[in-house]
Amino acid sequence: MSGLSKGIGAVAVALKWDPSPLAAPDHDLDLVAATYRADAPYGQPAYLVHFERRSPDGTITLNRDSRTGQGLGSDEIMTLELDRLAGEFVRVVVGVVIQQRDGRRTFGDVANAGVRIAEGHEELSRDDFSGVPWATAATVAEFVRDGSGAWAFRGAVRGFDAGPAEFPAVMGGRTA
Repeated sequence: MSGLSKGIGAVAVALKWDPSPLAAPDHDLDLVAATYRADAPYGQPAYLVHFERRSPDGTITLNRDSRTGQGLGSDEIMTLELDRLAGEFVRVVVGVVIQQRDGRRTFGDVANAGVRIAEGHEELSRDDFSGVPWATAATVAEFVRDGSGAWAFRGAVRGFDAGPAEFPAVMGGRTA
């Protein structure tokens, strides 16, 4: 890497939400990360990380996976060691999808949902999904590698009307 900018090294994405009301089906939100190679930065993901998994090289790990939102603090946490990711990968998109097992649920239906993205102690982004209450899934972060090899963060919550099966295919598409 040349120049003075080191770019982003490692980040944590933390997702939280409140449990469903008593006698209501559980709200189950899931973090998903998709990696893209240089030859298809907006094509199909090279691989996905979700549901208590990690990337083949161990650089992206879902450390905590909740199905209910119960507990204190963050319900799901994903770490991305971008500085260790192979040079063939030039883009990583992180999203959140709501499981739809017990009927259609949107971010507007889930109490106190929020996501925080940080590099060490520096907060890069925080959002409560209030801008996409109609959505069943949303991208929350995009990390892009520049020509020098440094990673940059692009934070914007973009909502989708897509379930867990469809979301991975559309989450990395070009934005307008």
